[in-house]
Amino acid sequence: MPTNNVRSDWLLLSPHDSVVVALQAMKPGVELVIGNTSIEIRDAIPPGHKVALRPIDTDEPVLKYGWPIGRASRPIAAGEHVHTHNVRVDHRVDPEQIATEIPPAPARLPGVTFRGYRRPHGKVGTRNYLAVISNVNCSATVARRIAAHFDERALREYPNIDGVISFRHEGGCAMKWRGSRHEMLTRVLGGMARHPNVGGWLLVGLGCEQGSLDYLVESQRLYSIGQAGEEDGRNGGASRLPVLSIQASGGTAATIQRGIEMVARMLPEVNDVRREEVPAAHLVLATECGGSDGYSGITANPALGAAADLLVACGGTVVLSETSEIYGAEHLLTRRARTPEVGRKLLERIAWWQRYCENYGEQFDNNPSVGNKAGGLTTITEKSLGAILKGGTTALEAVYEYAEPIERHGLVVMDTPGFDPASVTGMVAGGANLIAFTTGRGSCFGYKPVPSFKIASNSELYHRLPDDMDFDAGQVLTGKSLQQVGQEIFEALLQVASGRRTCSERLGLGDEEFVPWLVGPVL
Repeated sequence: MPTNNVRSDWLLLSPHDSVVVALQAMKPGVELVIGNTSIEIRDAIPPGHKVALRPIDTDEPVLKYGWPIGRASRPIAAGEHVHTHNVRVDHRVDPEQIATEIPPAPARLPGVTFRGYRRPHGKVGTRNYLAVISNVNCSATVARRIAAHFDERALREYPNIDGVISFRHEGGCAMKWRGSRHEMLTRVLGGMARHPNVGGWLLVGLGCEQGSLDYLVESQRLYSIGQAGEEDGRNGGASRLPVLSIQASGGTAATIQRGIEMVARMLPEVNDVRREEVPAAHLVLATECGGSDGYSGITANPALGAAADLLVACGGTVVLSETSEIYGAEHLLTRRARTPEVGRKLLERIAWWQRYCENYGEQFDNNPSVGNKAGGLTTITEKSLGAILKGGTTALEAVYEYAEPIERHGLVVMDTPGFDPASVTGMVAGGANLIAFTTGRGSCFGYKPVPSFKIASNSELYHRLPDDMDFDAGQVLTGKSLQQVGQEIFEALLQVASGRRTCSERLGLGDEEFVPWLVGPVL
């Protein structure tokens, strides 16, 4: 965690740093007093951007958080704006520093609970949805129309159901049988059907797609999770399960009508659940950051990290993702990996990404985004050093591939892209039942069937988008400690897990953010 040295107009994150972060806009000629040092500001400095504390020579590391975020591409004078015009990426990892700094287990926090939905397979939900799942793009419209039939009026008699939603996507065919695209999509769809926030599901396919319904049901063992169903001999191996094939059901209109009838029959059973008090160890928290700015790694991300440590102390699980935004800071995670095998698996995923990007003529460090840079983030290393703070300070227990079922408790990493909808889809398919989403620029993100709790990195954003932001982490800059704000986030997350609606839920957002990451050629 950064050890913030905060003043009204600047912030020093580590005594070793060669830069400070401007908390307010600074004009040239203004004198900046830091300890016994007085610096004259040479450039206009936007809020969230960096100022050189001392002269930095060409090729000298630029230090923030106590670690290099890049190297000076030319001489930088004290008081000068430090950003993309004078800093270049320089990424180096010591492969020998793996599992060398494993932190002690945090003191357990017994007796912490939330009110959730116990499921027959042992998992606990924070919401209760019924899902209509399309296994191929060809059945997407049919799935959407089945779910759309069940609006608020149709669900009035079922107060324990949060909604009927559809999962639609671009894939399901034109791919190698059991190739990368097929297996990734199968894991995602199976994970959504098994998800503890889904009390019932209906699968809808076309009938001739490569990603067959039978393979999905068999490979994901969907017949074993206790969902309501009915016998349908027209669906072959998927009989006695809520599965529909358009080609075997008489066409689109007939399938929509049949699907509506099947969902209607499932509603009473899905509704027949009640929240009950359960240990916080059942929470699997997906952490995500989108639209980051220069404050994200100072306020929202480390404060969420403090909340993450509390959840781990309760026996819960925290998921760190976005491998492209771990790159540059992976050495901090590999050092605290529980075993060398866990650390090496993270480095293997980083190496896979480098090869993957090269195949398409891309660069893995072609990040931050335009918006990130406008907010003060200069290099991927700087962004990643701030991004991984979301995961807290505990040992790294496991590294999962995209949409793999998450079984280990504690801090884990899931290999996902940095694109928020695709990243969150992977974590939710893996079993995350709660989302904490930090943002500095204003990502207005919702995701059904899992509540997304949005944390603003600065108070100006929180007050500018009051209908979209759930929490103001800018309080870190106005007197509260990271631990205090982290405690408040943790308590708010427990309330959300117990049913308190987030901003995105009140606005009805989250129907369009299901975006499976599919790697491999479209054939």
